[in-house]
Order: sequence, then structure tokens, then C-alpha cells
Amino acid sequence: MEDMEEELKCPVCGALFREPILLPCSHSLCLTCARNILVQTPEAEPLPSKRASGGSDYDYLDLDKMSLYSEADSGYGSYAGFASAPTTPCQRSPNGVRVFPPPAPLALALLPAPRNACLTCPQCHRSLILDERGLRGFPKNRILEAILDRYQQGRAVAPRCQLCEAAPREATAMCEQCDVCYCDGCRLRCHPPRGPLAKHRLVPPAQGRLGRRLGSRRVSTCTDHELENHSMYCVHCRTPVCYQCLEEGKHSAHDVKALGAMWKLHKNQLSQALNGLSDKANDAKEFLLQLKNMVQHVQENSVEFEACLVAQCDALVEALNRRKGQLLARVNKEHEHKLKVVRDQISHCTVKLRQTTGLMEYCLEVIKENDPSGFLQISDALIRRVHFTEEQWGKGILQPRMNTDFDLTLDNAPLLQTIHQLDFVQMKVSSPVPSAPMLQLEECCTHNNSVTLSWKQPPLSSVQVEGYILELDDGNGGQFREVYVGKETMCTVDGLHFNSTYNARVKAFNKSGVGPYSKTLVLQTSEVAWFTFDAGSAHPDILFSNDNLTVTCNSYDDRVVLGNTGFSKGIHYWELSIDRYDNHPDPAFGVARIDVLKDVMLGKDDNAWAMYVDNNRSWFMHNNSHTNRTEGGIIKGATVGVLLDFTRRTLTFSINDEQQGPVAFEDMEGLFFPAVSLNRNVQVTLHTGLDIPQSPAAAAAARNSH
Repeated sequence: MEDMEEELKCPVCGALFREPILLPCSHSLCLTCARNILVQTPEAEPLPSKRASGGSDYDYLDLDKMSLYSEADSGYGSYAGFASAPTTPCQRSPNGVRVFPPPAPLALALLPAPRNACLTCPQCHRSLILDERGLRGFPKNRILEAILDRYQQGRAVAPRCQLCEAAPREATAMCEQCDVCYCDGCRLRCHPPRGPLAKHRLVPPAQGRLGRRLGSRRVSTCTDHELENHSMYCVHCRTPVCYQCLEEGKHSAHDVKALGAMWKLHKNQLSQALNGLSDKANDAKEFLLQLKNMVQHVQENSVEFEACLVAQCDALVEALNRRKGQLLARVNKEHEHKLKVVRDQISHCTVKLRQTTGLMEYCLEVIKENDPSGFLQISDALIRRVHFTEEQWGKGILQPRMNTDFDLTLDNAPLLQTIHQLDFVQMKVSSPVPSAPMLQLEECCTHNNSVTLSWKQPPLSSVQVEGYILELDDGNGGQFREVYVGKETMCTVDGLHFNSTYNARVKAFNKSGVGPYSKTLVLQTSEVAWFTFDAGSAHPDILFSNDNLTVTCNSYDDRVVLGNTGFSKGIHYWELSIDRYDNHPDPAFGVARIDVLKDVMLGKDDNAWAMYVDNNRSWFMHNNSHTNRTEGGIIKGATVGVLLDFTRRTLTFSINDEQQGPVAFEDMEGLFFPAVSLNRNVQVTLHTGLDIPQSPAAAAAARNSH
């Protein structure tokens, strides 16, 4: 946990946080440091009141008007003549922020309450007007406090016996009732395991101290209603709230979610973000090893090159020796330059990796916490920091800034009278770039929404090829994008749009550069989709048969299964036949996102759009909202049709070839997967590759024409 220490230091005092509070900008300060950098605005400049614990949109003060921050001294000041003005010289924290010593306790007691107090974050320089509660309006950062406890616990010195008269020995037990640490001798003498002390509980000293520290923590309460615990999460304001906030507070009209659900969602997002950052950190470690090896290679190549140069120069009499010194000086200069560049890059990457590792350890400690509201207070900022750090690693930082080779050779052909013209020439002659590859049309094909391409180098080409770059457009004649880079000469691209025309081209590259493109190949994906249910992403209770076309369930609860193909463009239709229908359950049919909940009925969350139906009637459901009750149900042998039309952005259902109710959902955009939820009383079979049915209006017009 040593790399994480910088994350646990206050940006003002530079020491470990003490009683940290959480600012609306997601940064933290010590409570004492926040009090020291408070600034009071003058009476002549009243500012609009803003609550310290307000929502996500803050009107930050104009720093020029407030004169809070100066780029000249990188510090903070206060207006003269006010309670917060320092009467003693200020101190400077390690990051350059000025820290004013707090007034004496008697002086604080006599000072009037400030009318307009302002606090400026020392990290992002955003300012906030405090309300009548002052600093009490900012919530405590309990997650940070808990991590600090664990950090200090790991660094704490082993406790000593409190009853040893001479040199205290290391304690081996602590009595929870007596609150005293004992060594083995004092425990047997002063705390025998019999009599009235026999019922006392003895624990290891570290466990006793940590449990006492953790036991003193209070349940998170609302800053606006101090008697209410946090129970919900306001999505609009991005903050935990209580039920009273929803009934009478400013969050009553906002979108709120269950605290536990948002806690799990944000933990999952932070964990996923950490996975990407962890990969970057591993790449950085390998890259640092590569750079360190480059130092050795540069040194070895330098020694080898100097030896060769000395051997050639010694063969050229006296006049050549004078030129030899000049050439050696150039080699040494190049040597030092290469080493300096590599060492500078090692130093930069080492610092960056240490910061990344510290952030990762801090985030992992945050994920270990079981305080939902405290976690949600800082999770958004941590997720943004993780993504930002990951993007920084991706900006070419993991590429060597120079190679280890000395691309120089000595030309010793000229005569002695031309020695003064002797100089280095390029040792390596650049090879030509590869020719345009040839597409092998007999091996190129399409299947459903995937395409397979194959290519080869021209038969008479002798230029070395290191790899190929395959490019496809967007299916609408747009710009090309890279879909494959590697040494293989065959590639399959999945996840394309159905009923779309794609243009493909390929080019080769080597050390000299990138060659020309091949001829462009036009590929047409399937008009209709053939797909099955996806066993890999389904709930474990789902049972598959008939090559994953038939599904049922071994649970009485509803479970979700998705199709193995997603749609984002075109018109798509599929049907599900009811093979078994016992005890009048209500299965649901529709579409869903890839991250839909799998253990509840389809449509219960905001990632699914469905129709659930019993033997008499049906309803449409999205985000647990039920609409459009329609008469007509299903029995064994019935067929349910699902029509997803991206041209009209609609989703429509049918039962036995008759449309069930109105258009179920509109404004359908994005990537959707066919989905079904069912229990053990239902079994359905999927039918795909069907013709698109006519709309009711088109079908009526066709009948009238006959």
C-alpha cells in the first residue's frame, strides 16, 4: 500500500488526511485545512446563496472578481478586515497552497458568524459559497477515513503490554471488557481465566483496536435531514438522499434509484475501468523492462562500434589518427544522446507507473468498502480519473523514442590526401515498401452479418512484408476504418449491419513504410438474420436443446436468455412457438441490451423492451412500467412474432400472425438483441430467417386490390 500514500495526503497540509470532508467537486480536504482556507466575501459584494451540499450543477465564483487565486504566488488569501484574515505569517503546504494559522479559541468564540463564507478547492480552483451550516454542510468522506484506518493499521507499531513495570513487552492479547493489552506473563498474573474474569473475551491486540475503530463509525445520515439515513440515490444530482428529500426536498422531482443497486452498478463500472488500467500498467512494466534492456544494448553496440572504428582508423597512418579523434567524439556524443533519451523515458515512465499503481491500489481499497453512499460520493470522480489515466498511457507513451542501432559505417576507400573529407555514411540501405496485395476472390465470402476476406502478395514480389492492414467502410459509403492489423492473410469481421453493402481493401507494410492499397472489394451482408439463443450469456437456470433453438428453465422464477446476434440497422423479424405452457405463466418476449438483468422478468429494468402475456391478455413493459393491456393470450402451439424496424424506429408484436395491440415502442435506436424471459412452465422454440410481414395497412391494401 506504499504507492497509495500520495492518494491519502491532504493537498493543503501535505500530511495524511484528518477528518476528511468531501467537496462537491469530488476532492477532499482535512476539516482543519478547510477551515484555514475559508474566505469571507465583503459586505458590498453579496453573492447568490449556494448550499454546500447541493446538486451536480454549481455556479462557481468568478476567480478574477473574488481575487481568491493568484497565478503569481500560487496561493490563497482573504479580504483584510474579516474574521478569517490572518494576523500571523502564513505557512506553505508542500503543494504551494498558503495555510493560515487558525485564530485563538477565545478569538473564535468572540467572532461573529460570517455571512458569506467561500471555500476554494486547492486542486481544481473551483469556489463554493457556504450556507448557514458552514463546513458542516459538506459530508464526511467515510470511505477515505476507512482506508486511512487500514493504512495506518498496517504501519502501526505492535502494541505493548500496559501492565509491565519495567520495559513493556509486546502485547499478545487484549481484553475487550477491560480495554487493556497484556503480555503472556501479565495476562496469567492479572487476568486469570477463572473466577469473575473467565467470561471476558480476549482477542489479538490489532483486532481489538481495529474493531473498536470500526465500531465507532456511524451510519450515513442525510446532510439536509440529520435524523434520516441515506436510502436512495438521485441520478440527476449524483448524490445519496433520504426519503424525506424525495417527499419534500429539492430531489422530489428528480430521477432516483435504489442505493444498493447504484452502489453495485458504480462498483462494477469502477472495476471494469480498473481492468483496462491494469492492462496498461502491465504493458508499462514490460515496456520499462524493454527500455532497461535497451540501455544494455546501446552500451554493447557502442563498445562494438568503437572497436570497429578504432581498427579501421589505426590502419590509416598518422593523418588518419587526427581524424579518428573527431569521429570518436561524434560516436560518443550519439552514445550519450541515446542513453539520455532512453533514461529520460525510463524516469518518466517510472513516475507515471508509480502514480498509476497508487491510483489502482486506492481504487481497490475503495471497492472493498461496504458503505454504499460513501462509495457513491467518490465513485464518479475515481472512474473519471481511471479513464483519464488510461487515456494518458495510450498516447504513444509506451513506444521507444529511439532505436539502439548506430546506423553509421566508415568508408575507408578514399586516399590519404582525402582523409580530411572522411565522414560517416548510412550503413543500411532502405528497402522498398511492399506491393499492393491481391484479394483472393474465391475465398472471400459473407455469412449473416459477418464477412471473410483473404489476400496474398503478388507472385513476383520479393519485398519482405511484416504485416497487413485491413480496412472496411461503415456500410453506407463512409470513411474507411482499420479492422485488422497483423501477419495473417485471412480475416473474418463480425458484428456488421444486415442488408448492407461494405467496401474492403488491404495494404502491406514493412520497416520502410506502408505500401499501396489493393483493389476495393464490395461485399453484401445477408438480408435476413439466422441466429440462435446465446448459451454463453444466458442465466445458468436456462436449459438449451435443438442446437440452441429451443429453451426452457429449471426455476419457478423468470430467467432471461438473449439471441447470439445483435441488430442496429434494417428491419428484422423472428417468431417463437410455444411448445409447452402449464399453469398459466406469463413469459415475456422482446429485445434487450447486452447488459440486461438476467434474473428478473424481461422489461423490469431500463435495458429491455418486452411484451409479457398470459392465457387471456398481454401488456407492454419497459423499466417496470406496464402499458397497453390488450385482450388475447397464448396457449400451447401459439406463435409470438417480434418485428424490429429501425427504419421507423419501432418495435411491434403479434400473436398467431395478428398484431397484438398498437405499436409497442418507438424511438428504438442502438444495438438490440432478441430476448425472452420464462420459467419452468414454459418452453419455446426460435424461428429465424423469416420474411418481413406486411404492416396491417399494407396487408389491407393488398386484399382490397384483389
